[in-house]
Amino acid sequence: MQINTPDAISKFQILKNVFGFDDFRPGQEQVIDALLAGRHALAVMPTGAGKSFCFQVPALMRDGLTIVVSPLVALMQDQVAALKLAGVAADSINSAKDRSENVKIWHRAADGKLKILYLAPERLMTDRMLSALGNLNIGLIAIDEAHCISQWGPAFRPEYEMLGELRTRFPGVAIAALTATADEVTRADIVDKLFDGDVESTVLGFDRPNIRLTVEMKRDWKRQMLMTVKSHAGDCGIVYCLSRKKTEEAATFLCENGVRALPYHAGMSADDRDAHQNLFMTEPGVVIVATIAFGMGIDKSDVRFVFHADLPGSVEAYYQEIGRAGRDGAPADAHMLYGLADMRMRRVFIEEEDSGPDRKRREHQRLDALLGYCEAPECRRRTLLDYFGETSEPCGNCDLCLNPTDRINGTEDAQMLLMVIRQTGELYGAAHIIDVVRGTKTEKALKARHDQLPTFGQGSSRKVQEWRSIIRQLVAVGFLKIDIEGYGGLKITDKGNALKNGQEIFQYREGTVKRAPAKSEKSKPIDDGDPLTEPQTDLLGKLKQLRLGLAKNRNVPAYVIFPDRSLIDMARRQPRDQTEFAQVNGVGAAKLRDFAEPFLKIINEAGA
Repeated sequence: MQINTPDAISKFQILKNVFGFDDFRPGQEQVIDALLAGRHALAVMPTGAGKSFCFQVPALMRDGLTIVVSPLVALMQDQVAALKLAGVAADSINSAKDRSENVKIWHRAADGKLKILYLAPERLMTDRMLSALGNLNIGLIAIDEAHCISQWGPAFRPEYEMLGELRTRFPGVAIAALTATADEVTRADIVDKLFDGDVESTVLGFDRPNIRLTVEMKRDWKRQMLMTVKSHAGDCGIVYCLSRKKTEEAATFLCENGVRALPYHAGMSADDRDAHQNLFMTEPGVVIVATIAFGMGIDKSDVRFVFHADLPGSVEAYYQEIGRAGRDGAPADAHMLYGLADMRMRRVFIEEEDSGPDRKRREHQRLDALLGYCEAPECRRRTLLDYFGETSEPCGNCDLCLNPTDRINGTEDAQMLLMVIRQTGELYGAAHIIDVVRGTKTEKALKARHDQLPTFGQGSSRKVQEWRSIIRQLVAVGFLKIDIEGYGGLKITDKGNALKNGQEIFQYREGTVKRAPAKSEKSKPIDDGDPLTEPQTDLLGKLKQLRLGLAKNRNVPAYVIFPDRSLIDMARRQPRDQTEFAQVNGVGAAKLRDFAEPFLKIINEAGA
């Protein structure tokens, strides 16, 4: 599809004719309008909010080639496949293709036959590629998963940090940065490194109220996992494990207990991974047991639960992974286990990473924030949203709201900690504050003369682990905050000052988190119309089988043909001809041409 100027066709015509949708989702128009006006744009939108449309629509309206920077080969291949099925001239140059194929794709881009070209940052940020692109008409640059600029660090993928050069390499070209997970520090990093402060930011709300949040201490992880999975009998779900070995072990255990579970990790062949992904997308009741290799770009609406058998690496990682549940708006569960071994392993991962002290310090602080979420004394969702800079009332849909644990009045202990933090200048992290309050004469404490403080040693009766938990809970409920951008110092908030002055009380919890009561009935969609009838559900199964066959013939993931949302709309509408089929969500001109006939045949046979 060749469209040369913003005036040639409207964004609404592109949305309908190419992608098959009538309306933009919240936030999309704001980002699109900024890019069409030539302004840089940062879009922070929840998983499933349609970030890709934010650059794909202006890419088809602007003159020239759009470059999309994507971190994973599989992700870019899936997005390219989806664009091609929509009739868009898109392709990718990547390491999974042989040199001759990449050369042919480059010539198509250079000859103006492509509108969108996907590249990994390592391929883009070479002098040779940048020089070659400098000779082309570049209309737009989009950086997907932009949080990697801040969070992956210069040691892991240094080219992500180098993307800041694009602004000066391609002056006058609008740049879009898109991500689902970015706390305030990460957003500031992106704005500084990529845009030098000159950017229009769109940050949507992070709340996913339909997802019930539960955290438990790890005791017997297999039994705990099985309880959660069995409570969702017949549902699709994702179980995340830290290692490939544990992924295989968990999948085998679930299969032995009557669950249709499939492993998914980077150690498997690409064919096996694709086969398992397609079964997950198409068959009912399939549970994928995966490392974090699974999930990016997956458009499956009816994932009813996400279970973390191990502690994720950060709040951002956790938020992104649970965001794969309940994308249809129906109730879903996010259940996480954590234990001391998880904490130690995560600390080891950070220390063994080939990165500088500044990066390691930030990652330890992010891990501390996640542990604070795990140990939150009240509403878990409030703690989660507070991390991303949002305020919330108690949600009534987390384990702590549904089944509150016993809490202890810790106001005096908290006031003692706040006094130490204030007396030491709000410059030090938890370790030093605990040393002071317990009266440990470390070199740092003696050098700073903190052993002379009146509070030195006042909390010696408590163990280090107890004080750490109390500090994490003080952070979790907003009495303290961690200066992640600085050196991890504990800062007293306005709410903390009120506590220090006796105007607030602090209650904390000891021991483990109790499990929330199981659901008494199956989840039902709440935002896509009435539940499907039995005949409609049968038809949906047949449509999914057809989709799987078409996907296999084209060697693409099933959801690239049509997302679940489109098939559900088909089952509900039951269009009888091409005119009616064109009204289905997600049916643009190319998909109407290529897929109307086989899907209409199934629908008409079912209704005969």
